[in-house]
Amino acid sequence: MSHLLPVVVATPAHSGLGPSLTYEHPHLLPPGTLVRVPLGKREVLGVVWDGAPAEGGADMATRPITEALDALVPLPAAWRQLVGFAARYYQRSLGEVSLAALPPQLRELNGVQLARRLKRAPAAPATHVPPALPELSPEQQDAMVRLDSARQPVLLFGSTGSGKTEIYLRAVQQLLDADPLAQALVMVPEINLTPQLETRFGERFGAAGVVAMHSGMTPPQRLASWLAAHSGAVRIVLGTRMAVFASLPHLRLIVVDEEHDPSYKSQEGARYSARDLAVYLAKQVNDAHSTEATGPAHCRVLLGSATPSLESWHAAESGRYLRLAMPSRIGGGSLPRLRLVDMNHQPRKTLLAQPLLDAITERIARGEQSLLLLNRRGYAPVLACHDCGWKSECAHCSAHRVFHKIDRTLRCHHCGFTERVPRACPACGNLDIAPLGRGTEQIEEHIIERLAGVLRPDGTPAQVARMDADSTRLKGSLEQHLARMHSGEVDVLVGTQMVAKGHDFRRITLVASVNADAALFASDCRAPERLFALLMQAAGRAGRDASLGATSEMWVQTGYPQHPLFAALRQHDYPKFAAQELSDREAAAMPPFAHQALVRADARSQETAQAFLNEAAALATELPGADQVTVFPAVPMTIQRVANVERAQMLLESPSRIALQRFLAAWQPTLLAVRQGPAGKGLVRWAIDVDPLNL
Repeated sequence: MSHLLPVVVATPAHSGLGPSLTYEHPHLLPPGTLVRVPLGKREVLGVVWDGAPAEGGADMATRPITEALDALVPLPAAWRQLVGFAARYYQRSLGEVSLAALPPQLRELNGVQLARRLKRAPAAPATHVPPALPELSPEQQDAMVRLDSARQPVLLFGSTGSGKTEIYLRAVQQLLDADPLAQALVMVPEINLTPQLETRFGERFGAAGVVAMHSGMTPPQRLASWLAAHSGAVRIVLGTRMAVFASLPHLRLIVVDEEHDPSYKSQEGARYSARDLAVYLAKQVNDAHSTEATGPAHCRVLLGSATPSLESWHAAESGRYLRLAMPSRIGGGSLPRLRLVDMNHQPRKTLLAQPLLDAITERIARGEQSLLLLNRRGYAPVLACHDCGWKSECAHCSAHRVFHKIDRTLRCHHCGFTERVPRACPACGNLDIAPLGRGTEQIEEHIIERLAGVLRPDGTPAQVARMDADSTRLKGSLEQHLARMHSGEVDVLVGTQMVAKGHDFRRITLVASVNADAALFASDCRAPERLFALLMQAAGRAGRDASLGATSEMWVQTGYPQHPLFAALRQHDYPKFAAQELSDREAAAMPPFAHQALVRADARSQETAQAFLNEAAALATELPGADQVTVFPAVPMTIQRVANVERAQMLLESPSRIALQRFLAAWQPTLLAVRQGPAGKGLVRWAIDVDPLNL
C-alpha cells in the first residue's frame, strides 16, 4: 500500500505552485523526515510536511519518493512551525524558506552519504575544568533572579561594560545544570564577533560542547555543526542570524546579543528578522511543551543591548517584554566623557582637529590606545576633476566608485566593478584629479603622518592599524588585528562600525567619531536611532578597564554641536533619547506605531519597474484589508541602478499588522499575474520586504 505525502521542496519564489507537492511512498513517513524526490529532471532534497497532501488533477500521476533519509531524526515540530511562520509572514514560498534553512551540503547528500557522515562520531571530549567564576555585581545578581522567574521575553538593558556577557554565560550554565538535555542558542549580529564570544564560551564550558554557525564557515563545517545540534550532541550553538533556523530539539534558551543591530534583518531572499523570529520560536517551543504529558519546559528568550531597538524598547514600555536594567559598569568604572569638536571653528578641510590629535598623543605617551571611527571604507568616496566636473561614477550603477589609494583602484561597492585610477581626467584630460570626501584609508594615512615622531613609553614609534572590510578580507586577518589590539601592539585603530560593538579592548581610553553628521538629517526615520546606537556602542569601547574609566573620553567632530542627539549622548541617557524618538514616531505614525512593507521591482528600465508596481497597486483596491492599507506610488530606490538593473520600490503602511498581512497574502496572485502580463515584460524580479529597515 502506498501513502500520499505532502513534501516541501525548494520551488522558486512566486512560482505559483502550492506550499507542498504530493509524492507517494510505501510507508507513512512522519512530518519532518528528509527525503529525496524527483522534481522535473532533477532529484532534490525535500521535507515531509504536516497536513494532508494536495490533490492533483485526474491526469496527473503522483511520482514516488526516491529515498527517505530516515537515518536522521525528523526535524522537530517547533522548527517546522518557525519555518512556516517565516514563509507566511515574510511572503515567501514555504519550500524556499525551509530548504534555505538547511545546510547547503545536506541538500546534496543521499542516504548512504548521510549515514556515513552520521557515523563520524565526534571524539570524546576532554575533561573540562571550568574556570573560577567572577563575582557578580548587585545589578547582575538582581538580573539573574528576575531572569530565572521570567515567563515573557526579557530585554536586558545594560550599559557597555556592565557585564551582559556574564549574564548570558550564567543563564546558559543554570540551564545546562538543571536539564541534562537542554540546549541554548546564542546569536551575535556579525561574523567578526563570533570568534570572541566562542572563546568566552569555550573557556567556560569546554570547546567540545560549543559549535558555531555562520556564513564564513565552509559547507562541511556548517553541516557538521548542524548535525551536532540536531542530534543533541552539542548543547550550545553560537551564530549569526542564520542560526535562528538551527534544528535544536531541546532548545530552552535563546540569547540575542546586540539585539538592536540591523544585521539581524536579512536583505536578500526571505527578508526575515532573526531577532523577531527568535521571540516567535521561544513561544512555539513553550506552546508545544505546554501540551506534553511531562509538563511545561519553558524556553526563555533574552535580548541584550546597551541601545535597544525602539521596537523592543516600546515592547518593554508596554509590558510585553520584561526590562532588566544594568546601568553601572563592572568595577565601578565611569562611562566616557563626551567631547564635541565644533568643526565650524576648524580650518577648512580639516580631517582631524588639533585638540583631538593632542589627546591621542597624550594617550600614546601613557601607553593607552585610541579608536577612530569612520563608517566609510576606502580612501575617498569620489575621485573628481575640478576643471570639467567629472566624477568617478560607476558605469553600471547610479553610484560613485570609491577611490582605494592602496591598490590605486576605483571600486564600486555595489556591483564590484573595478578599474585602475586614470592618469588624467577621462573627460577633459586634466592631470589634476583629486579625491573628495574621506574614508578609512585616508584617515589612516593622515594619522600616521601626524604621529610621525611620537613615541610610546618604551621609546618605540607609535603604531597605527586599520580594521574594515578591506583589511580583514583574507582568512585569519581579523584574528590578527584583534590579537594586535589586545596585546597592546597597536596604539591607534582606525575602523568602520565593525570595531564599534562587542569588542573588549581593555587599553582604549579615547574613541573619536570623525564624521557623524551625514546621519543627523537623513530622510530615513531610523537614521537618528542608528547614529545614537553607533556612537553609544563606540563610546563603550573606551574605559572598559575600571582603573582607566576616569580618563576615558568620546570625541565627536561635528558641524552641529547643538543637535539634541548630542545632549542625550553627553548624559549616556538612552531612555531620554528613546522617549523623544518614540514620541516623534508616534506623531508621524511611523514604526513601531505603524507597520510597513516594501515591494521592490528590478527591471531593464526604471519605467518598466514603476509600471509593474503601479499596475499591481491599481488592481489591489478591493483586496481584503485594502481599506486599512495605504499604498504609496512607486518611486526609484535611493541607489536607482545596480549592475545595469533599474530598481524601484512601493511603500505600504497600515496601523494594523493583521490587515497588512491579509492584504499582502491576497495581493500575491495579483503581483504574479501582472508579472506574467504585458506590464511584466522587461521585469527582472520582484520581492516583498516586510518590516523593512531601509527605505
